[in-house]
Amino acid sequence: MFRSLGLFNYRVWFLGALVSNIGGWMQATAQDWVVLTELTDNDATAMGVTMALQFGPPLLLVGVTGWVADRFDRRRLLMTTQSTLMGLAIVAGALLLSGVMTLPLMFAFALAFGVVNAFDAPARQAFVTDVVTRENAANAVALNSASFNAARLLGPAVAGFLIVLVGSGWVFVVNAGTFLAMLVALLLIRRGELIPRVKAPGAARLADGFRYVAGRPDLVVTFVMVFLIGAFGMNFPIFASTMALEFGQQADGYGVLSSILAIGSLAGALLAARRDRARMRVVMVAAGGFGVFSLASSAMPTYVLYAVSLVFVGFATVTVLTTANGYVQTTTDPGLRGRVLALYMAVLMGATPIGAPIAGWVANVWGPRAAIVLGASAGLLACAIGMAWLLLSGRVHRDAARRFRLTIDETRPLPILAPEEFSDEVAGTTPIRLPEPPGVPRGRTTASHRHP
Repeated sequence: MFRSLGLFNYRVWFLGALVSNIGGWMQATAQDWVVLTELTDNDATAMGVTMALQFGPPLLLVGVTGWVADRFDRRRLLMTTQSTLMGLAIVAGALLLSGVMTLPLMFAFALAFGVVNAFDAPARQAFVTDVVTRENAANAVALNSASFNAARLLGPAVAGFLIVLVGSGWVFVVNAGTFLAMLVALLLIRRGELIPRVKAPGAARLADGFRYVAGRPDLVVTFVMVFLIGAFGMNFPIFASTMALEFGQQADGYGVLSSILAIGSLAGALLAARRDRARMRVVMVAAGGFGVFSLASSAMPTYVLYAVSLVFVGFATVTVLTTANGYVQTTTDPGLRGRVLALYMAVLMGATPIGAPIAGWVANVWGPRAAIVLGASAGLLACAIGMAWLLLSGRVHRDAARRFRLTIDETRPLPILAPEEFSDEVAGTTPIRLPEPPGVPRGRTTASHRHP
């Protein structure tokens, strides 16, 4: 489960990311609560707009950010993005502490955070494969998710109590300090032990990533499932904050809900780290589980029961995302990995500008439970799409030994050249010289000697 931590570089990266992620979750919790209760009168739509502005740039800038992650030194790129995010957090915290923060200003900061994160996210995802070998990539991705969700376990709860005790502005300031952990980790990493980068031959064109994904139906289906859950199912700040208000809770109650959600998320990430590789079937089953658990959570009558249900929702959510991320990373051409991961992050994070305002509007009009049902329906639809593709792709076979047992072929089928397509021109393209039949002059062949 923890084999990647045996590497010095990954160990340093993991610890730095853990501290930085704790601060990030603290700030995210404070930002959502400020918009919902301090800058508006419990307006979930404004909260959805804030999320849309923050997560929209990865979708709009996907071509550029993926190219940057493949073209430039990822370690230096991350130092630049992390320093910029630290500066933004300091300024936002100062405005909140001075009492001059307004809703338009918060919208502007959300957009600025989104633009910087659009460059930071694909570089961080791809940098994992610079630190560990391909054999350990799936494990490292899962442990990254565990770090992210361990931070999610602590960050929101700490933020909730800090908001009550000292105010939301200090949460932004504390988050700015946690960026130092990531910067120190990037400085301590031994550059000589990083895995050599694989460069794509020829010019690194922005469209190559799009064409590569378009030629991989398994990736297209994965992206569709992640989009549906990301757009309509992962609006937890809206769900948890509005449900907390419905149950009569304050900022600390909202923070506890977010942390309880992270208990299941952490369990899902650690379980993913135990698997030898990422499989699409796990993504499909987890998407269906997300839909079922979310439906159950929408019907919970008390705060405690709703909190308990979030453990299972978090488990299913992280199982989907961690497995999908690992599958994309370990099955993608290394020379295009940055661009493909930028597309993946754009689909995941860029889905929020579409779904978050809709979820906020539904919560305002029909209540938070209806918004949760909408997210659950998206999870069930994602599962159905994945299962339909699995059946239609010909990857499900009847077991040769047991009549009623089915097996799933997770490997990507290779195109087979039909016999009638063999020709002298095709044979001439092979780099291996074929033996000449007896009696035929060297370098010549006839139609009778073609492949039958």
